[in-house]
This record gives sequence, structure tokens and C-alpha cells, in this order.
Amino acid sequence: MSHRVTLLYGDGIGPEVIDAAVRVIEATGVDITWEAVDAGQVALQKVGVPLPPPVLDSIRRNRVALKGPMMTPIAEGFPSINVALRKELGLYANLRPTKSLPGVPAPARDVDVVVVRENTESLYAGIEHTVSRGVVESVKVITEEASTRIARFAFEYARREGRRKVTAIHKANIMKLSDGLFLDCARRIAREYPEVAYEEKLVDSACMQLVLSPHLFDVLLLENLYGDIVSDLCAGLVGGLGVVPGANLGDEYAVFEAVHGTAPDIAGRNLANPVAAILSGALMLAHLGEPAASRRVVDAVRHVIQSMWTKDLGGTATTAEMRDAIIAQVSALRAPKGE
Repeated sequence: MSHRVTLLYGDGIGPEVIDAAVRVIEATGVDITWEAVDAGQVALQKVGVPLPPPVLDSIRRNRVALKGPMMTPIAEGFPSINVALRKELGLYANLRPTKSLPGVPAPARDVDVVVVRENTESLYAGIEHTVSRGVVESVKVITEEASTRIARFAFEYARREGRRKVTAIHKANIMKLSDGLFLDCARRIAREYPEVAYEEKLVDSACMQLVLSPHLFDVLLLENLYGDIVSDLCAGLVGGLGVVPGANLGDEYAVFEAVHGTAPDIAGRNLANPVAAILSGALMLAHLGEPAASRRVVDAVRHVIQSMWTKDLGGTATTAEMRDAIIAQVSALRAPKGE
């Protein structure tokens, strides 16, 4: 089967790690035609806007994209490209499977949790205004529609992947109306999936328990801001953002991307860890209906990372060395036995 995929290289270390992911994916033998389009700093320099219409047109045409990290100015400048993509394409679910990798130095072992984060509202709706001099107000938006949709996504994922439990994480003891609505929706959907256990945790308590006993959790269901914070906490448990994949999913479109930033301090220096981008590519392969190729990529990463680490993990391997070792292992796994 042939596939067309939109390719966004991103800013900073994006071109390096996305190039590595593309080459690993191609080593699986899956037939993919890449349609590269400019976004982020490159597009800003070329056409004056960071997210030009051809980017959205390409993703809508191909329905799937592989994306590198893109820079968002802090407290000034243009809005987040990531947020814009999620709103424009209806990518309401952020999925971050977080699993320990063999040999990787990390604070916890045997972690296997999946973060399901609502992607379109909460404080990330970006509704802010100045009330008076020195006073700014941000509006937290929670709707029944979005809360029900993300809860169903979490339970459907748990059922499909054979996960045992969904934990809704909230602060409804304080935000009784907004987080209360989120919980009401989750509870209603939970009743439709009796085979999947359901529980609720306060976000502060959940963070502590994740650090102390991550094995108690399975699928985490969160609002947007909580999900952003907790997903990075989970990444820290397994070695950092350089080893955790991500996907932004909707009913029509899917964008797969590493969860780390642009790391401009090491851009172009062959030091970036490509594993998160490569594993995001593996998620993409599974989404495209190529499960065998997806498993080969994951297995290759798990094999290589036992003995080879980039600088962020305390090793000395370069981006290219890590990429080439994973490609070699993918090729070895692809070859028929006896060759």
C-alpha cells in the first residue's frame, strides 16, 4: 500500500531529528511519498507568516503529517503554531505513550502509562484580556462536547489496546463547575465501558503518586493544561522528552510529532536525540495501517538504546550514529531469517 504524508521539518533541531525519522521509516520498506511544506521560522522568513495556507491544505489533502518541533515566542510575537494546527484541523486528542526503554538511565523503571490530553480548550483556548492596569484575566473554557469527546477517545483507546484502567485527573475540589463538568462527562462515558476500570485523582496528588508509584497508573485522561504538565512529568520518569513520542489526533486528520522543543542551543551540531521523532514515526506507521513496520521500528529503538545513548542521556552518540544504528537494526529485523 502506498501512502502520502505531509512533512514539516520544524525549527532548531527539527530538521535533524525529522530527517532521522524519515530515513528510519524508509528502511522499513513502507511505500511513503513525502510532501514537504514550510512552516515555522522558515515560512516566516519566506512568506511573512509561520503557518501559511499551503501547510493546512497539504495536511487536509494527505490527512497525515509528520512534524518537527516549532518555536513559539514567549510572552510576545505570533501565537503557537501547535495550538493553531490543533484548532484548524480539529486535532482534539493528544496521545503520549510513555514507556521505559531498556538500559536508559531514568528515575523510574517499568513505566507504561499513556497520557490522553484534551487539545482544544481549558486555559489553552487563549482567551485573555487586560482588566485594568496590572491585572490580566485568562478564561478557562470547559465544554460538555469536548470533554465527552476526549473521554470517549480515552476509553476507546483503552479498549482497543487492551489497557486495564482510565484515571481522570482534575481539580474539581476547587474548580467545581469547570473541572466538575469534565468529571461528569468522564463518568458518563465510563459507564459505557464496564470492562475498563475507572478512577479519579486530584492533579496534585496524581503528580506525587506518578513519581512514587507510576505502575499504579495506566491511561491518564486530562484537560489541556494539566495534560501538558503531567505528560512532561511522565516523560521525565523514563529519561526525558528525547525518548517519548507524541500524536495529535482528530476524527479526520493526524499529526505525529516529538514532544520536545526546538533546542536552538544544539541545532545543527549533530547532538540531538532522534528517538522521540523516530518513535513518533512508529506511531504514524501504526496509524497508516502498517503495524508490522511500526513494531520493527520500536523493536529496533529498544535494541539500540540498550547500549547507545546521545548526550541528553549521558552518552556520546551523535544524532547520525543513533539514526544509522537504528536503521541497521530495522533492516536486520526486516530481512528474512537465514539471510
